[in-house]
Amino acid sequence: MKQHIKTFLLGVLCSATCYALSSCNNTTGTGHDHSHSEEVHEHEAHNHEGHDHEGHSHDAHSHEGHSHEGHSHDAHGHSHGEGNANPDEITLSAESAAAAGVTAEVIVPGPFRGVLEVSGRIMPAPEDETTVVASVPGIVSYAAPLIEGSRVNDGSPMFTISSRHLQDGDPVQRARIEYETARQEYERAAKLVEDNIVSRQEYEAAKGRYETARLTYEALASNGGENGTAVKSPVRGYVKTCLVKEGDYVTVGTPLAKVVTGSRLYLKADVSERYLNRLPGVNDANFRLSYGDRVYTASRLGGRLLGYGRSTDETNAYIPVTFAFNGTEEIIPGAFAQVWLLSAERDGVISLPVEAVTESQGHYFVYIKLDETCYKKQEVTLGATDGQRYEILSGIKGGENVVTRGATHVKLASAGNLIPAHTHNH
Repeated sequence: MKQHIKTFLLGVLCSATCYALSSCNNTTGTGHDHSHSEEVHEHEAHNHEGHDHEGHSHDAHSHEGHSHEGHSHDAHGHSHGEGNANPDEITLSAESAAAAGVTAEVIVPGPFRGVLEVSGRIMPAPEDETTVVASVPGIVSYAAPLIEGSRVNDGSPMFTISSRHLQDGDPVQRARIEYETARQEYERAAKLVEDNIVSRQEYEAAKGRYETARLTYEALASNGGENGTAVKSPVRGYVKTCLVKEGDYVTVGTPLAKVVTGSRLYLKADVSERYLNRLPGVNDANFRLSYGDRVYTASRLGGRLLGYGRSTDETNAYIPVTFAFNGTEEIIPGAFAQVWLLSAERDGVISLPVEAVTESQGHYFVYIKLDETCYKKQEVTLGATDGQRYEILSGIKGGENVVTRGATHVKLASAGNLIPAHTHNH
């Protein structure tokens, strides 16, 4: 029994000695007077701020000789520690850029035309407008629903004119009777002239009456029907204006509607009189319609400058500048347009496509591609625009690889880069 007691006391003494040695080592070996778990809790309580424990600074603490001092994720030679070191640098993967259609090109100085930005309107060319008129007198009815903008084909019925219940009767029936009478007189005169019973003069007169009656009847009969005489469109186009209502009475030659083909249009730009001295140099125009974003060029539509006014009047202080061009399905006569009048070229000008420039809080930016995945946001000062390109006054000197398509996607990527990146700094 005594032997067992001695063994127990010896074990307790050894344990106490080991504990004391361990406590000493923890105090002097690492310079900390608390365990690692306590240190973690205290670091959390102090929000990872550097603090001293018995004269030792914890800006970066050691765990068994391994240092976790704040380290930098250095990609492309650019720091990405606490967020981006340079907020103007943007990271966008090559795969994402290709999917978004982001493209860049090296910018070099080149020609840029003088620009005068004004407003204008698309007008139908006078030679492109056709008036549909009544061929017979009578009461008008629509052959099909007609409103402004309705499509019509060459030879398609637009109106029907009926004279059946009028005092003069149906003109087609009258023309048929006159034709039959003239035909009989002509055939009789043709037989009698051979026997010298009628003179050659009487025969020629009968023949003339017959030919006139025949032409009149055939013209009316070709458009006649049970409901009256059809009035057809002479051209393919669309209705600009309908000039009569259902049930109106018309006479021969009364205008019924105006049809435009849209094959030839005018661009009429209104220029303030203070720019009169700049008009002699104008030779082309870009324009954008009020209902779309596409920019058209008059010369590329087969257009040319017709001329410009030389004076103003009391009611209008603007000078008209008119271009004629070939119409397309997308361009509607009567539409308002933003117009850029173009004059002589200037060489050595830095310019960028309109879509290469983005705007934020009144400032304008472009994006320079540094490498496959890194872009730099660059502020620029804009000059004139011709609707398709901006003149760059400052910010770009030439030789930069600038994003010309998909700049909006790069801008959106920059918003994602504003989120602070993970850092190991404590």
